[in-house]
Amino acid sequence: MAPRLLALLTFLAGAILLFSGATPAIPARLAVLDTILPLGVIEWSHFAGSIAGTLLLLLSQGLARRLDAAYYLTAATMVVGMAASLLKGFDYEEATLLGVVLIFLWRARRQFTRRAALFDVELSASWIAAMVGTVASSIWLGFFAYRHVAYSNQLWWEFALYGDASRFLRASVGAAVVVLRFGFGRLVRRVRHRAPQPTDADLATAAAAIAAQPATAPNLVYLRDKSLIFNDERSAFVMYGVQGRTWVALGDPVGPPEATSRMVRLFLERCGEFDGTPVFYEIRKDQLHHYADFGLAFVKLGEEARVDLQAFTLEGSQASRYRQAIRRLAKDGATFRVVPRANVPDVMDQLRRVSNNWLRHKASAEKGFSLGFFDEAYLSRFPVGVVERDGCIQAFANIWADASRREVSLDLMRYHEDAPKCAMEAMMAHLLVWASAEGYRWFALGMAPLSGFERSASAPLWTRLGAFMYDHGGSLYNFRGLRAYKEKFDPVWEPRYLAYPGGLKLPRILADISALVAGGYLQILSK
Repeated sequence: MAPRLLALLTFLAGAILLFSGATPAIPARLAVLDTILPLGVIEWSHFAGSIAGTLLLLLSQGLARRLDAAYYLTAATMVVGMAASLLKGFDYEEATLLGVVLIFLWRARRQFTRRAALFDVELSASWIAAMVGTVASSIWLGFFAYRHVAYSNQLWWEFALYGDASRFLRASVGAAVVVLRFGFGRLVRRVRHRAPQPTDADLATAAAAIAAQPATAPNLVYLRDKSLIFNDERSAFVMYGVQGRTWVALGDPVGPPEATSRMVRLFLERCGEFDGTPVFYEIRKDQLHHYADFGLAFVKLGEEARVDLQAFTLEGSQASRYRQAIRRLAKDGATFRVVPRANVPDVMDQLRRVSNNWLRHKASAEKGFSLGFFDEAYLSRFPVGVVERDGCIQAFANIWADASRREVSLDLMRYHEDAPKCAMEAMMAHLLVWASAEGYRWFALGMAPLSGFERSASAPLWTRLGAFMYDHGGSLYNFRGLRAYKEKFDPVWEPRYLAYPGGLKLPRILADISALVAGGYLQILSK
């Protein structure tokens, strides 16, 4: 609470300096100052006090966001304000108040550790309104206090010991210029967060964090289309994308379990620096308490299919579909094999040919963010399962494999239009057999969006709408067909959720996520 409380106190201190500069000084105190200070010092101190007050209004937002630059600039401005209060009219009450706030600020030094650029953060509309309103109120107060003084151009150039009205006019112009200069600077250089691509060093560090947890979906980091936030130890990270004002973290934080809460907080704080809306997309049920601790709300997105490889077998009547698919593939003269990671570059041209044909045949465009796309550097990081006929690859799927063999899954699954009709189902069966023989525990088949929703009149609106879309939205997306296909492999279904700040932002958030995946709003309705 300290940074927010200090931000409020700093804002109030700035307002007091402005209001003090807009009202007459106590004549007895001015008379004492006149005996020890030149008039020029009093004039400049009055002007500096109003400028310091305006700067404190500006800096308070940086304090609320724990910026180290705001801390140092606020401390320096407080000192200037204290000196100005004493020299312009011996206002020791104001100087004492500023000194108390400065002591509190010094005691809370350890809270201001963020190194974000002070003026590279978005400013909330309420804070801007409060700042402009405070400056405008001080100007109104000054005109009210000096309503008995007849205005003339000569007032601007009048320098006298009891020329408070003239000092007020000059100080008000100075304060207004500071605010207008700041506002103009924001308009001509609109602040927008540019999500940086991860460097090779970032990806090397991310690899260690991925190895510290069992999920394979974090391998999407290697697409380089998401930015990364690391903790101080660089043992954990959040990967995210930005669409409009929506900041979407993909999945749960990646790394050791004890780092999860810290990474959630770091992401929320980074979003706050740019006034973004934080969202965690496709998070697991057993991690929800980490987000609930920060007051986030949840909606269900669907369910992920996971095959228990310890229970998987090709024996028995339930596995007959697997055996039939494998036999049909062999009958069509095709074979399956796993290409080791080191040999994937040797078959890259064939993989590209299959991918291009698949995109053309499906009249589809590459997606991104939560879905993989064809990229040679990305595919070269993983082994690839392929279906071949006459020495030519006709279908493939890249394999995400956890080094500790807790989970294995697929990303891109693509086939040529000339591939055997059973190629994809047979490849899935072969991959399940391969993963089981390699000793993996779970095979993740991916999400079935909008599935598993409770159908109840008492359910929230999103739940009822999701169930309706699942039942009747086949013209937009084959929700039922996708779940039915994955049901063939007798999976365990696990729910996946969206965590967000709550309120009425959900439609905008979902639209932004769709645009992030599709590559833009205009691409959302494309296949």
